[in-house]
Amino acid sequence: MPELKPDQFEMRRLESLSNTIFGVAMTLLAYDLPKAAVFTGAPDWNDLARVYSGKLAGLALSFIIAGVFWISHHRRLARQPVGSRGTVVLNLFFLLSIVLLPVTNGLYTNYAMSSAVAVLYGLHLTAIAGLNAWLWWRILGGWRHEIMASLFPLLVFIPGTIVAVFAPHVAPFVWFIAFGGLLIQRFYAAPTGADA
Repeated sequence: MPELKPDQFEMRRLESLSNTIFGVAMTLLAYDLPKAAVFTGAPDWNDLARVYSGKLAGLALSFIIAGVFWISHHRRLARQPVGSRGTVVLNLFFLLSIVLLPVTNGLYTNYAMSSAVAVLYGLHLTAIAGLNAWLWWRILGGWRHEIMASLFPLLVFIPGTIVAVFAPHVAPFVWFIAFGGLLIQRFYAAPTGADA
């Protein structure tokens, strides 16, 4: 590797940090699950379903979202072995948004029917998607299939958040559509034979 200029950074160091942050954040999503309820007696299947079904659905949504963004982040860093100070700072803000995912997920899984909490969670998902798309734009500098695939979750999370204002119980179904970005990635990668 050629010698770095003073304002350049090796992105593999950022990749190590990001793997740790994603791993810890994804693990912390499940941290409060055992404390979700205190049963007066031995719980039966109905008690477990009543207490944990919504929490497990929220955990699954956040875990999958984090996983999808980890894949995108990994692919993005692989394309950019060296980054500027601005790119590194923007990546750190992206990683901060991932660190906060267990917080908003915890609120959302405990108060999913609250419009305010659902909107906060939706705004957080939108911020993650927006930072991800911005990072792809900085690397590619134009309209390519990676940009389209990274914009798709953003274009889904925004209306999903608006839905959360009026119908917080419907918003997760809209947010799940964001995984269509993976299909867009595959659709555009297949004809060119590009790497996934």
